[in-house]
Amino acid sequence: MSFPPPPYYRLHTEDFAQRRHEYYADMRRHYGDLAPIELVDGVFGYLVVSHRAAADVLHDTATWTKDSTAWAAQWPADHPILGMLGPRPNPMFTDGADHARHRGVTADAFAMIEPHHLRDMVRDVADRLIDTFAADGEADLVARYARPLPSYVFNRLFGRDDFFAPRLVEGLAKMMEGGREADAGKKAFESYLMELIAEKRENPGRNLTTWMLQHPAGLDPVEIVHQVVLTFGAGQEPTTNLIASPLARLLRDDELYNQVVSGTLDVIPAIDRVLADQPPISNYGAHYPRQDLTFHGRGIPAHTLVMIGYEAIGTDPQGPGCTASGRGSHLAWSMGPHACPVPGTAMSIAETALTQLIHRLPDLELAVPETELRLRKGPFHHALASLPARFSPVRVATRGEIPWPSNPFTPEASTPSTSTAPTSPAKPHGYESWGTWLPSSCPAGYGPGHPPATASSNPS
Repeated sequence: MSFPPPPYYRLHTEDFAQRRHEYYADMRRHYGDLAPIELVDGVFGYLVVSHRAAADVLHDTATWTKDSTAWAAQWPADHPILGMLGPRPNPMFTDGADHARHRGVTADAFAMIEPHHLRDMVRDVADRLIDTFAADGEADLVARYARPLPSYVFNRLFGRDDFFAPRLVEGLAKMMEGGREADAGKKAFESYLMELIAEKRENPGRNLTTWMLQHPAGLDPVEIVHQVVLTFGAGQEPTTNLIASPLARLLRDDELYNQVVSGTLDVIPAIDRVLADQPPISNYGAHYPRQDLTFHGRGIPAHTLVMIGYEAIGTDPQGPGCTASGRGSHLAWSMGPHACPVPGTAMSIAETALTQLIHRLPDLELAVPETELRLRKGPFHHALASLPARFSPVRVATRGEIPWPSNPFTPEASTPSTSTAPTSPAKPHGYESWGTWLPSSCPAGYGPGHPPATASSNPS
């Protein structure tokens, strides 16, 4: 496929990661609604950077397809980009009746989760993680909180023991960053999921995996794998960023943070503002024209990669305009038939996680100058590399609501401990220490990880 010579915009560089909004403004200035990009070395496409052009793509299923099969055929099977953009039989990469069938399975499975059970479980996970650093007076809140929390939450939702949570992060992170390790990350991630699905076929229970397996749509084994791939992928990395970015925004704004601590404001406005201009997934929503076309003044050959710049669109000066809170003005959840089917789940997890952290450690503040905060490289996400914070050490484990006894996602061991020793928090079943959850080979930017414990697991 021919592609314009430079200046196309390289989205996989360190410079883009740190100056992304300058890039988007330059794209609009030079190219209007649609800018040429390089996702990773040698992989080109276009990025939609205006709200009106995004709406034209996202609502026009006759002109555009989500099926990447024809586009992906030009790359070898182990190409790094295929971890994120290769064809899969799940809602993200299908159209029409197939898409509706796959999407229905996801929506119906998540509808089985009681909202109070979800919030209860997130509080339990949050408390366990906070217990591992509360007495220290300082922590990297990405490595110690925002990143591990979704892995434990989604492990429980899918019915797997806490011991397995660290395995999620490494593979997903490599896929998201799109580098040389992306294919290895994809294989490790899919291997993990094959084990999970085999477990739940043998031992079904009250969890997302079982509900997807038993859904009347009757997904076949391959479809089930890719359904779970999408759900875990959409749950782990974006939720991490949906916790970390609003937290960073709160810590930068003393007035806003004090309003949250005092109870005069909740954390939702901070989350909404991040969704508007720093969405967790900044560039994705891949579409391909079914035939050659002219789109917003540019000729595009059939099967060319066209991605939606959710982050750029959030600051589009010709967009619908932001409300005071940012709610309703962004495309962080996309729009049209492929909009996120369960945004309420992500919002509930992020809101509960942020509220619990601030409740437990109310005097949080940045431990480094704001200018030292860095974003991870990668074309797809807006992700803080770290968030160093300090606070008054807390040596007594405080607890809020008592867990619901009927909650299938909160193990018996999560009953609040009466011990006040910070070195002896209630331990998750089958996992020795929540303070050493990061795998030793975790990619740069995640902090000094340690190998996971070798305790035997007991999957539920």
